[in-house]
Amino acid sequence: MNILHVKYAYEVARAGSMKKASEKLFVAMPNISRSIKELEADLGITIFDRTVKGMRLTPDGEEFMNYAKQVLKMIGEMESLYKGASNKKQHFSISGPRASYIAEAFAEFSKSIGTDEAELFYKETNAQRTIRNILEHDYKLGILRYAAHYDVYFKNLLEEKNLCSELVTEFSYQLVMSKDSPLASLEEITFDDLKNLIEVAHADPYVPSLPLSTVVKEELPDHILRRIFVFERASQFELLNRNPETFMWASPIPDNLLERYTLVQRPCLQNERLYKDLLIYRNDYRLTELDHHFIEMLYQTKRRYMG
Repeated sequence: MNILHVKYAYEVARAGSMKKASEKLFVAMPNISRSIKELEADLGITIFDRTVKGMRLTPDGEEFMNYAKQVLKMIGEMESLYKGASNKKQHFSISGPRASYIAEAFAEFSKSIGTDEAELFYKETNAQRTIRNILEHDYKLGILRYAAHYDVYFKNLLEEKNLCSELVTEFSYQLVMSKDSPLASLEEITFDDLKNLIEVAHADPYVPSLPLSTVVKEELPDHILRRIFVFERASQFELLNRNPETFMWASPIPDNLLERYTLVQRPCLQNERLYKDLLIYRNDYRLTELDHHFIEMLYQTKRRYMG
C-alpha cells in the first residue's frame, strides 16, 4: 500500500471532491483518480461512491479513513521529530470560552515564547467545539465551561472521549454594563431590573444528552425581551460602552479592561447559578514546556481576578 495514495484519498474525503483535493495538493486529477483506484485494488474495497455531487465515502471507506487519519498523523509526527533540531518549531494550541482572565493569561504567556520559531493558536468558542477541536482538529488544550448542575453530563462525556480534566475555577456570572447604565447606580440589582434593557449574549450554548432548546431556555430565559448576539469579545465591550441600555453576563473582568471601555461590573444577588471552567486534554497527550508555562499564567490570572 502506497502512503501517498492514502494521503490523496484522505484529502479527497476531506474536500468532498477530486477537483478540490487536486487544487489543494497541486496534483492533476487523473493522477489522484488513478492512485485511489490502485489503493482500492490493493485493499480489495471500494472507498468512494462516485456521484454527480462529488465523492462520497462508502461504509468501508469511512472505516478506512479512521485508520488513515491516525496513520497520517503518526507519519507527520515522525517527520517533525526527526527532521532536525534547527528546523524545530514551537507549537501551542488552546480553545475555550470567551473569558477575560483566559485572554489575559494567553497575552502574558505570549511574551515568553522566546526568539525561536513558534506557532500559537487561540480559539474562543463554545463547549462543544472545544471538545471537537481536541478530538478532531489537533488542538492540544481546551478550557471547558459549563453550568455546575451539568457536571455529571460533562464528566461522563470526558471519560467516554478519553479526556483528562482539571478544575481551574468555579464562579457565578456578574453583570457588566456602561458606567452610564441605569443599573450602575443601583445598590442591589434584581432580575426585574433587567427586563426592560437589552442583553448582549452568546448564541451557542451546548450540553450533551439534552435538546438544544432546553439549554437555550436555561441560558437565555424569556423574561428578557431584547437581545443582541455578538460572538467577539471586543465588539461586545464596544457595544456595552456605546449603548447604556445594554448589559451582559460575564465571568469576572479585570479592572484595566473595564476602565478601557468605561464599563462597570456588578453582582446580581438573585443569580445563584455556579459555573465551572475545566482544563482538558487527551489522556495520551504529554504536556509540553509551553503548555506548563501557559497553565502557570492561567492560574496566576485566575487568582488575581477570580480568587
